[in-house]
Amino acid sequence: MNLHEIFMDLALREARKAGEAGEVPVGAVVVHQGHVIGRGHNQTEGLQDPTAHAEILAITAAANALGSWRLENCALYVTLEPCTMCGGAIVLARVPLVVFGAWDPKAGACGSVHDVVRHQKLNHRVELLAGIRGEESSSLLKEFFRQVRQRPRVVEAKD
Repeated sequence: MNLHEIFMDLALREARKAGEAGEVPVGAVVVHQGHVIGRGHNQTEGLQDPTAHAEILAITAAANALGSWRLENCALYVTLEPCTMCGGAIVLARVPLVVFGAWDPKAGACGSVHDVVRHQKLNHRVELLAGIRGEESSSLLKEFFRQVRQRPRVVEAKD
């Protein structure tokens, strides 16, 4: 395994934590000088917070670890292509490299639907490396949503 695969493995572990908690299984880690300084997995349901995406939580933890909001010498590893909100946070945090597993053809902001992180008018653009452990990342998501579709639907009675 190369270094990118090793760090993506840690992001996949975070994604599994999210899935075990009933959250969409997305995980992220922020790496600085070869060390993980931030971790996160989706917690939008548990925290009832629409901003509690894996990337946001990992970026916040990394900024706290460094004592700076500028993550200029860091890399973000995430199992799913970041959305527009997370892409904006990545740009604002000055993250130079994002490595992700699966593409998100419905909400991706790193080339699928939008390309927020490399927009020419922004003052910071991100280098991307896509598809690292992509099959595993995609499989986690597909299995999660397959299980969601199989759950019995609760129909509320109308008065």
